Parts: sequence; C-alpha cells; structure tokens
Amino acid sequence: MPAKIRKIIVQTDEVRVEMGRDVQPPVRKALAMAVIENPCAGRYLENLDELIAIGEELGGLLGARCVQALGIAPGDAHSYGKAAIVGEAGELEHAAAILHPKLGAPLRVAVEKGAALVPSSKKMGGLGTAIDVPLGHKDAAYVRSHFDAMEARVADAPRAHEIVVAVVVTDSGRPLPRVGGLTASEIQGVDGLR
Repeated sequence: MPAKIRKIIVQTDEVRVEMGRDVQPPVRKALAMAVIENPCAGRYLENLDELIAIGEELGGLLGARCVQALGIAPGDAHSYGKAAIVGEAGELEHAAAILHPKLGAPLRVAVEKGAALVPSSKKMGGLGTAIDVPLGHKDAAYVRSHFDAMEARVADAPRAHEIVVAVVVTDSGRPLPRVGGLTASEIQGVDGLR
C-alpha cells in the first residue's frame, strides 16, 4: 500500500558568507520531508513490511525533490542523509523500518550512484520535534569536508499516528572545510569508504 502523505515540505539552505569570507560556490543543502500516516501506530506488529515498502517509495520521491530543489543533475549531488520522527502512538522500530531496509536504493538512483552508506537518525516526538539529519559524502564516507547535518522540523507534525520522514541532499561540503582527510577530488568511489 502506498504511503498516505498528509504533506510534503521542501526547503533549501544556501551559505554565501562564513566568518566574513565569501563561499564560492555557495554551499547548498536541500531538505525534503513527508508527513505520513503510520499504518502500524497503536499496536505491536511483528511484520513491518508495510513500513519498509513506504520507505522504498519515499527514498525516491524525497531524493528527487531535493535534487530538483537544488536545480542540479543527479550526478552533481555530493552528500545525503535521512531521518525520521515517529509520533507517540508508534515506536522507534517504525522509523528503522522506513529508513533502513529499502529507502537507500531509490535515494541512490535519485542522486546517481551513492556507494557510501546513507547516514541516518531517528527519534520519537510530538508536534514540532526537531531532528538533525546527518550528512556524509554519497560515494566515500571518509571525506571529512562533507560531515555535516541539517535540522528538520515540521510545526504541526508528527501527530500521534504520524511519522515525519526527511531526506537531505547537498551539492557541496561544509563552508571553508580545513580539517584534512580525503578530499572530494581523491574519491575512488568503489568501496563506499574512499
């Protein structure tokens, strides 16, 4: 059964100046969130396949919305991340079911490739709960310049029987990175690490 989506929110963040220095090109992040009905709310279910299928659906949808918001080709995406907030009638495992088994594959299609694991976070909360969506380079986890996060929050969600699902995609790393490590230009993109 497809996700019952109450609303979709898309936001962009663009940093042009950091510590008085111009950031060229600007650092841009896009956040896409879906507020969905939790079909498993209020009861314990051994089988969470319905949520796993919803995760697969949302990975492609939200990833594509982020790429579109940035106005880039899928292959120009640099980083990604995912997160979910479960309303009080659900449980943390509902977020895990959405985020982990199948959301990643369609997200990788939306950003072209994606050899690295998709960083994730999950929590339970009520209306207006915020969550940091962790970010890492899509093809090489050891690229320190892309370790970052973006806050996700919906003022009227999640209601008790809802889940907020968030995906973030960037077209660059942090502004003015200078802590060393593997650079984006050195990525081999074979093992998801380097």
